[in-house]
Amino acid sequence: MSLVLALCTALLFSLGTWLLLQRRLTRIIIGLGLIGHGANLLLLLSGGRRGVAPFIGQIGERTPADPMPQALALTAIVIAFGVTAFLLALAYRSWQLTGDDLVEDDLEDRRIAATRSTASDEEVADQRELSAAEAALESSTGGAAPLEEAE
Repeated sequence: MSLVLALCTALLFSLGTWLLLQRRLTRIIIGLGLIGHGANLLLLLSGGRRGVAPFIGQIGERTPADPMPQALALTAIVIAFGVTAFLLALAYRSWQLTGDDLVEDDLEDRRIAATRSTASDEEVADQRELSAAEAALESSTGGAAPLEEAE
């Protein structure tokens, strides 16, 4: 049974990751939810084998279940609910402003990347001009060193 649950956990994580890589906000939010459900299932699986309920004063032949993974899963569910509500509010506001839930490329990032590539091209061109000028100076002086270096 735990193998099936482990495969379900892996499936939830993989589908959530795939949805996170999409460009639509609704798919991103659903992907985060799937990853959260996979994490909760992983926490519950880490609790070990099923045991008896942890009642005080009752001693039996079976060991009681560990309540810590269950408490962590409940806390994670509450936090995931808050984060999902916040992301849905952000997605709704984005939809109000743009009329679409598609996340577009940032034009400012493209401009900065183009500026950086242009700047590196200019540096290469400056280096080529400097080396051409040095070669021209050496050929005009016949390979002799300039006067400042000879003294």
